[in-house]
Amino acid sequence: MSKRDYYEILGVTKGASADEIKKAYRKVAMQYHPDRNPGDKTAEEKFKEAAEAYEVLSDADKKAQYDRYGHAGVSGNGRGGSGMNMEDIFSQFGDIFGDDLFGSFFGGGQRRGGGQRSRGIRGSNLRVKIRLTYEEIARGVTKNIKVKKYVSCNTCGGSGAKDKGSVQTCGTCGGSGQVRKVQNTFLGQMQTVTTCPSCNGEGTTVTAKCSNCKGEGRIYGEETVTIDIPAGVQESMQMNVSGRGNAGERGGMPGDLIVLIEEEPHKELHREGLNVAYELHLSFTDAVFGTQIEVPTIDGRAKIKIPPGTQSGKIFRLKGKGFPAVNFYQKGDQLIQVNVWTPQHLSAEEKALLEKLSHSPNFKPQPEKGSKNFFDKIKEMFS
Repeated sequence: MSKRDYYEILGVTKGASADEIKKAYRKVAMQYHPDRNPGDKTAEEKFKEAAEAYEVLSDADKKAQYDRYGHAGVSGNGRGGSGMNMEDIFSQFGDIFGDDLFGSFFGGGQRRGGGQRSRGIRGSNLRVKIRLTYEEIARGVTKNIKVKKYVSCNTCGGSGAKDKGSVQTCGTCGGSGQVRKVQNTFLGQMQTVTTCPSCNGEGTTVTAKCSNCKGEGRIYGEETVTIDIPAGVQESMQMNVSGRGNAGERGGMPGDLIVLIEEEPHKELHREGLNVAYELHLSFTDAVFGTQIEVPTIDGRAKIKIPPGTQSGKIFRLKGKGFPAVNFYQKGDQLIQVNVWTPQHLSAEEKALLEKLSHSPNFKPQPEKGSKNFFDKIKEMFS
């Protein structure tokens, strides 16, 4: 089942501002919120779907990739879709709902995970390059790559604490991660909410640090990441793999892995968008008499028929032998340009034969009327 368009999910247009996208997400999330729809699996999936859409459209880089390449530009075995769990959603986007929502939903008392500040500090994003052959691009490929990065500490489970007893609720904010201050002004009482200075918004404090990670909750190591790359990607395209960047500090959310696509040059073919170009060198006699010849394609080799009298510069088109478009049922063509090879070294006998033939009327240039000129062919080749 194909994914729905993110703009459609939130009910906004591509030209929507960041504030409009945020308001739209809040509206949809409130509609399908689990507490308004207890036990409704369909509502839960729509709630997750909206969170996935907002995760992408609220990030300028991810939004740009999505606008250009669709879902393929922001996927790759990440957290998206139903893969996002409720804890991820509430910890990442909980503040968007606002205190008034949580007050009304949860009786003004204890909040769910969404009302609390995220644990720890979010990890940074990482960038890696993946080099692909034409064949891999044409079919799509799964790559397992080793990434050197910060990973969660196995000793403390990412908490940064020596043991469970070494993690305490922050005494300043009571675990909320926020400090409220009420001031009397000439307009009345004004309430401000700031990040707790004691725990930096984490809601907890560590009294004894883990000896392995020195309290960070992460260590520098290596991880094998599996990335599904769809068919049709292009040079310089970026894919976002959510949650596979550097691990966060003390249980903070991990960063993302940004994958930059590089194309490995082909020995014989050249890419132009969705089309593939190939330069075919024909002997003079093959061009005169015609022949059948094999040419390379991204799917192997294919036979084409060269009709008698083929002119140098002629372009043959193999329909559907190009690259597929990402997220679309469209395929490019293979364009084969003929170049008649002119002999450079001739024997005396060969020269005599050609000099005799040069006086024949059939060897005089006779361009066909209405035939396309060089510039028309170039436009056609890459259209």
